[in-house]
Amino acid sequence: MARRSKSFAAGTAKKITSQSSKADLQFPVGRIARFLKTSKYAEHVSSGAPVYLAAILEYLATEVLELAGIAARDNKKTRIVPCHIQLAVRNDEELSKLLGSVTITNGGVLPNIHNMLLPKKTSAKSRNASHKISKIEPSIR
Repeated sequence: MARRSKSFAAGTAKKITSQSSKADLQFPVGRIARFLKTSKYAEHVSSGAPVYLAAILEYLATEVLELAGIAARDNKKTRIVPCHIQLAVRNDEELSKLLGSVTITNGGVLPNIHNMLLPKKTSAKSRNASHKISKIEPSIR
């Protein structure tokens, strides 16, 4: 016969809650803890380290997705594509610094025209002077 503990016999079994739900996170704390332990970054991994790392990863993902959603809305699209992620990351100073050496596949390049290639702007004085000269010339004839 199998032994049962008194708590199971009484019907007061504890409900299992994940570490992610305890920390109010969407990212998997238990999986991150397992990866930290198996990859041997250190001999011992504290219980708070995977929670902190999961919170950081969730924040970064939220930030990138929010900015990419804004970029998609600006381009009148309803779906986020790699181009929108590229625009979001490269237009944000801190994310651009963090992901500076990262290549986003199918991200394209930022739209940029070098100043030297743009047409030269004429100053207001030279426009007025040329306008006055053209008025004077017909009266001289």
